[in-house]
Amino acid sequence: MVVRNQAVLTARFNKLQADPTDIDAFCQLDGYAGLKKVVEMDKTAVLDELDRAVLLGRGGAAYPAGKKWRHLFYAKGQPKYIVCNADEGEPGTFKDKTLIEHDPLAIIEGMTIAGYMFDSPQGYIYIRGEYRNLHRCLRKALVQARTANFLGENILGITGFNYDIKIISGAGAYVCGESSALLNSIEGKTGRPRVKPPHLADVGLYLQPTLVNNVESYANIPVIIREGGAAFKALGTEKGGGTKLICLTGHVKNRGLFEVNLGTPLYDILYSEKYGGGSSTGRPLKFIHFGGQSGPIGAVAQLKDCLYSYDGLWANNLAIGSGALVVMDDSVSIIDYLNSVAAFFAHESCGKCTPCRIGTLRILEALEKFQKKEAVPGDLEVFESMLTHVTQLSACGLGQSVATSMVSSLKLFPEEFELAINRQTAEQKEVLW
Repeated sequence: MVVRNQAVLTARFNKLQADPTDIDAFCQLDGYAGLKKVVEMDKTAVLDELDRAVLLGRGGAAYPAGKKWRHLFYAKGQPKYIVCNADEGEPGTFKDKTLIEHDPLAIIEGMTIAGYMFDSPQGYIYIRGEYRNLHRCLRKALVQARTANFLGENILGITGFNYDIKIISGAGAYVCGESSALLNSIEGKTGRPRVKPPHLADVGLYLQPTLVNNVESYANIPVIIREGGAAFKALGTEKGGGTKLICLTGHVKNRGLFEVNLGTPLYDILYSEKYGGGSSTGRPLKFIHFGGQSGPIGAVAQLKDCLYSYDGLWANNLAIGSGALVVMDDSVSIIDYLNSVAAFFAHESCGKCTPCRIGTLRILEALEKFQKKEAVPGDLEVFESMLTHVTQLSACGLGQSVATSMVSSLKLFPEEFELAINRQTAEQKEVLW
């Protein structure tokens, strides 16, 4: 039974410490109870439970998992493929890595439930290139699952329930965290985003209907099936059920991975000893970068009553994203910080579309000018126009989210940009590009 303020996704971490791939120990801790239950259920009832749970995708986009599964369920065509997005590339995010390290069978069970639901023969775990050290753990967990007949042919003795999972390693490109680029990479093509529509649930891997979910999303599936959608939803809020793995870094005393109920006060996460423990430097906390480099920035002083939930953050023009919270104190210049964000995007742009390929470089150059206090009147307007162009004209989510942190920072800390402008020099007129 799951209850608020108790670990759900991390509940087995310490108990499986000796060997996270030990399938007997996993089964003694409710492992595969979800799979055993789902094969006794009507498949449409399973979809109803997912809707009831209000599980929003944990990769960053927060798309309702129930809606995504229902779309694939009614999509025409076979075979259907199951893909786990373990290309965890957002700086400051390490929750998927930790799940794979400490409870890999939970992810495999969630993917196997998906395999059963969609009569899929094959699943793929696409893992980021920098996580090669986790391959052995995943491979061992897959072998354990096959040996115990939780993967392979006639799973659980059910004739025709044939399903297996392969591991595919990425090469370290951030853009492959985008679902269609990830599928291209699995197919051996250049990891660049596809034009959508068609939706991946209709035309996905090898042009077949495909489900792509994040590591944490799959780990939640057995919990929902085992405990029921209503119980899962009760762990969170009306607009988003369950718990969330968060990655706290920066100027807080206690940095690391935490599991919180959605709806936990943000100030508790920052200042309570159970979580962040307050400032590590003794200086006031200034801002939080939510959900990775593609997420928005919030001013700590303005978020006293904010709840850490999807709806709570949306109400403040913020987002949970990947679950990263990079916390900075008041010694950090927002322009210095944004420079590192812009450098990341300029490096990671795949180069497919011009607005992103060129725009990320121009944004970085503009921020370097602000950083050196060499900006002249008119530069701020040009900078804001570039942010709009790159957001509106880029082909995929990477380019479209480059400006998110910068737009929010311009609203929160306009004085820092103003101080970077030398008002004694001639005005710079915008040059359209």
